[in-house]
Amino acid sequence: MTAELTEFRAEVAAWLRDNNPADPGFLLPQTFMEVGSERILDFLREWQHKVWSAGYLGMAWPEKYGGRGLSPIYQTIADEEMRRLQVPICFNVIGLGWAGPLILDIGSDYEKEKYLKGILNAEDIWCQGFSEPNHGSDLGAIQTRAERDGDAYVVNGSKIWTTMGNYAKYMILLARTDTQAERRYNGLSFFLAPMDADGISTAPIKKLTGEYGFTETFFTDARIPVDCIMGEEGQGWRIAMKTLQYERGAETGAAGGIQILSIMMEDLLRMAQDMERDGQPLLKDPVTRDNLVKFLIEEKSVYLAQQRADIPALCADYPNSLQLSSKLRSTEFFRRMRQYALNLQGAQGSLYVGDDQAIDGGFWQRAYLNNFSTTIGGGTSQVQANIVGEHVLGLPKD
Repeated sequence: MTAELTEFRAEVAAWLRDNNPADPGFLLPQTFMEVGSERILDFLREWQHKVWSAGYLGMAWPEKYGGRGLSPIYQTIADEEMRRLQVPICFNVIGLGWAGPLILDIGSDYEKEKYLKGILNAEDIWCQGFSEPNHGSDLGAIQTRAERDGDAYVVNGSKIWTTMGNYAKYMILLARTDTQAERRYNGLSFFLAPMDADGISTAPIKKLTGEYGFTETFFTDARIPVDCIMGEEGQGWRIAMKTLQYERGAETGAAGGIQILSIMMEDLLRMAQDMERDGQPLLKDPVTRDNLVKFLIEEKSVYLAQQRADIPALCADYPNSLQLSSKLRSTEFFRRMRQYALNLQGAQGSLYVGDDQAIDGGFWQRAYLNNFSTTIGGGTSQVQANIVGEHVLGLPKD
């Protein structure tokens, strides 16, 4: 690493230490999918705006849209320091990581001018309208309709698992504009839809953790301006698949910031060091030590695979294999690691946040339950395995 980048890393770390907000006195989200109250929203909105104002968010995005126009390596370093120092998340993830990069890549100048800066400075919250009740990960089965009526599309239907739908200003919306298309994928269109349109309402969904963050979104003769369509009618499937590439980490371009609190093996080892079993330190148990070492090796492999993916010569045998498998490998690893943390706690593993006897205040229980949203969102682990099988290994669909 050059002296300039080393100096920049020290600069970021110093700023984060000086500006890391104090404990607000309420439980902060571990992921962007748990923003369930106005006070949490206000806290995180202020934090993201502060990070952006300091110049550490959207560093690789063009200056005229609120970025700094620098090499992506600067954002990578800033993100690494945010994770290392455990600062709060940058919550506007659907804008920062999915909608924003998509607009930068294929959006019109008008769309870039209208949307991008508001994503970075946290003024405009974005949500995603892909999944529907009864259809799960099968986006080709979408039933929400968008019918052209003069200068607007009239939308009817519903979406499920809409993260921050009750707070969002805009939605990336996939809807059916042609019910007669020969192939069901050809009848879909993609919209950058305003959430304040008449006929759009949301209902909160309570999670396993007891927290909120998801909503169901209902469209009842909602009128969406024609200029909200991205691309042309019938191009929605292609644009949605590109969006999912960002969501799954197979495409770069995200503005940066941390979207999920990093819970690493270092944290698990810290917990294990303080525990005893049968009157002996837990780390003296050879089976426990063996399992922890296996998790350490796997964690390191996940990290190294991310680095390897940026070096084409190391991926020549199966191009894009690491990018396409990244979500499956990482989310399943963290699920198993957090589950093992609960196993180590024995009977106390059944306790939860709010119980005085819960280890670390129920931190690991909450983390384990929250991890299920990452193994489902953006395509379930089963869907991700199919993607790897078909697009990397060349296995037949049947």
